Amino acid sequence: MARNRSILSEQYDQAVIACRDGWRVLVHRGPSQIQFWFIALAIGIAAGFAALFFRKGIEALEAFLYRAGGTEMIHTAAAELPWYVLLTIPAVGGLIVGLILHRFTPDGRVRSVADVIEGAALRDGRVETRAGLASAAASLITLSSGGSSGREGPVVHLAAVISTKVCRWIRADGITGRDLLGCAVAAAVSASFNAPIAGALFALEVVLRHFAVHAFAPIVIAAVAGTVINRLEFGDVTEFTLAQPGALQFYVELPAFLLLGLTCGLVAVALMKAIFFAEDVANHLQARTGLPRWLRPACAGLMLGAIAIFFPHIIGVGYQTTSLALTGQLALHEAVVFAVLKTVAVAITMGGRMGGGVFSPALMVGALTGLAFGLIATAIFPDVSGSYTLYALAGMGAVAAAVLGAPISTTLIVFELTGDWQTGLAVMVAVSLSTALASRLVDRSFFLTQLERRGIHLAAGPQAYLLALVRVGGIMRAPDDPRAAPLPECRDMIAEGIHIDVNSTLETALPVFDRTGATFIPVVSHAADTNVPELQGALFHIDALKAYNRALAATAAEEHS
Repeated sequence: MARNRSILSEQYDQAVIACRDGWRVLVHRGPSQIQFWFIALAIGIAAGFAALFFRKGIEALEAFLYRAGGTEMIHTAAAELPWYVLLTIPAVGGLIVGLILHRFTPDGRVRSVADVIEGAALRDGRVETRAGLASAAASLITLSSGGSSGREGPVVHLAAVISTKVCRWIRADGITGRDLLGCAVAAAVSASFNAPIAGALFALEVVLRHFAVHAFAPIVIAAVAGTVINRLEFGDVTEFTLAQPGALQFYVELPAFLLLGLTCGLVAVALMKAIFFAEDVANHLQARTGLPRWLRPACAGLMLGAIAIFFPHIIGVGYQTTSLALTGQLALHEAVVFAVLKTVAVAITMGGRMGGGVFSPALMVGALTGLAFGLIATAIFPDVSGSYTLYALAGMGAVAAAVLGAPISTTLIVFELTGDWQTGLAVMVAVSLSTALASRLVDRSFFLTQLERRGIHLAAGPQAYLLALVRVGGIMRAPDDPRAAPLPECRDMIAEGIHIDVNSTLETALPVFDRTGATFIPVVSHAADTNVPELQGALFHIDALKAYNRALAATAAEEHS
């Protein structure tokens, strides 16, 4: 009896201590936390309006150029225009895009989701503002004039520009900057798709690339705000309406969805590789011919216009064709031809640096792939097959998930886009297989592969990219340091060519330690007139490892807080 009382007394004391600690946290941290949530709400509202205005701007320009009644009707309207109009509009749009990017970006390249991921990992949640605004304008013109890409990527970067401005105003640190960036991205995606759950998870899974508890609440607040902005304008409706509920013959039909997932993984890789191939070819031709970079998008637009004369389905975002695939209104040969042509058109658009994103094209290609697969599968096994439109739904999610490298948020986006939550098993099976296969054939996703091609190694994780964040100049020992390296030894090593630049990072320094086996390496700078190395100090191996360990510990603390 006495033992039971002591246990109860001990638990009571622990409860009292916990309450006191909780009250202390609420008093000291509560106001700042609530203030941060209000900032997240404001960013969510701003990003939601940015997504709304971007979408409305595309619709207005399309109505002017193509006489279309909305983005979902553009290819029907385009089919009724004279051939020379279809040829001219994308070319002129590309010319305007090229002039904008040439004037307002240092490299003539459109900023997109990959740059937002880079900003989250390497720039304390900041992105380029001037180039970002120019990219948004370029993407708006691209999508309005017939470019074959998506509107979600530009909206994500535009939202990141908003959060960057706020971060600079409040002088946010790295953790706060990344959290606010996640809020902006979540709101933009939620407003674009009317999908608050997927928007929040997309920010965590794709951009921040962790699921820290401290970031969840503000990101959800921003996602809800973005969704409300969307619903105030468009109502609580889904982007796509399915013809009938999907019927899945459980267990018997699951092997077909496993095979569909593998097929979609290969299709996703083909789509990504086509974009990278087109970019490499365009870079090579531009270098060989001396083509001005502002003419590159115009040439791509001319090529798109030539394809659109015969196949207007490739114009714009592609939601109309995606809807036709999801409702089974396309024949097998149409699904295959449109999928191939859309892949070619997206490669031309992205390789020509016209602007836009890859998510909507991935949805369209996936839906067409799934429909083609479903038509074949249900024809071969009609007695054990459900609706072939279910394969289109699963294929849409599978290709998009593999391209984005985001199986969780993409699965939820598919559900929220269609409102069909009853077919989750089929979609999850296809998505998991496609993502697993595609991630082995590229650097995890389209965005991370883009960064890898630029020499930014985020796909391998923090243990790889953190090395590029630690500057040698910040951790070296100066010559007047009491623990400095001996000057004669430093001079001898410099004479042998063993030294590193003061502006280098640990990404450059650590391989030198591995190669030479030295305990320290001289750090030098180079005079502009003589190019003779001047000793600035020495980097000790132990100091480099300590700095790297601190960076890893800080990243782990943020991800698990």
